[in-house]
Amino acid sequence: MPKSPSPAAPPPAGNGTRRGRPGYDQQSVLNIAVDVFNRHGYEATSMGILAENLGITKSAIYHHVPSKGDLLRLALENALGGLEGVFDDPRASTGPADARLEFVLRGTIQVLAERLPFVTLLLRLRGNTEIERDALKRRREFDRRVAQLVEAAQSEGSMRSDIDPRTTTRLLFGTINSIVEWYKPGGPIGAAKLADDVISMAFDGLHKKA
Repeated sequence: MPKSPSPAAPPPAGNGTRRGRPGYDQQSVLNIAVDVFNRHGYEATSMGILAENLGITKSAIYHHVPSKGDLLRLALENALGGLEGVFDDPRASTGPADARLEFVLRGTIQVLAERLPFVTLLLRLRGNTEIERDALKRRREFDRRVAQLVEAAQSEGSMRSDIDPRTTTRLLFGTINSIVEWYKPGGPIGAAKLADDVISMAFDGLHKKA
């Protein structure tokens, strides 16, 4: 079983933290904004709603970011940067294809658990803005790379080949992406155990071994 990726701290929200009103920096503003986006929806969230949740004026928000769109861009980069970083690890590109696939899936679940609000926002995108469409394009590229691993594992004979690799990928991520709807960080199930359970179900099935 491949070793789980090392926990990665969320990247900085930009090129250095911008300081604004006392008590807030750009990252803390971003964290609250993502929570508000997830509760109200990005389009329905006005700068006024953000200011109310932050307890500051709308003009004070501009000390931290130029616009609401910049908050969205920074939030999506946090999620996508974490996911894409899984493929940067050598364990995602060396060794048997099924081991590489398992590593990537474990890494994906770990990123989801550690950056849950940011990944939740990514998964709820509708593609109504250029920022959203660019993020969705990167997400599709991530899915495509996973599908390639599935196909490689099929070619190596380590995975069944009677299911289309794209279907397998969709089913795997359907399961993984659903985690954002019920997983509670800090609860009884940690990220590592969650990954173990998903991998066991996906690779071994639910039938009890004889």
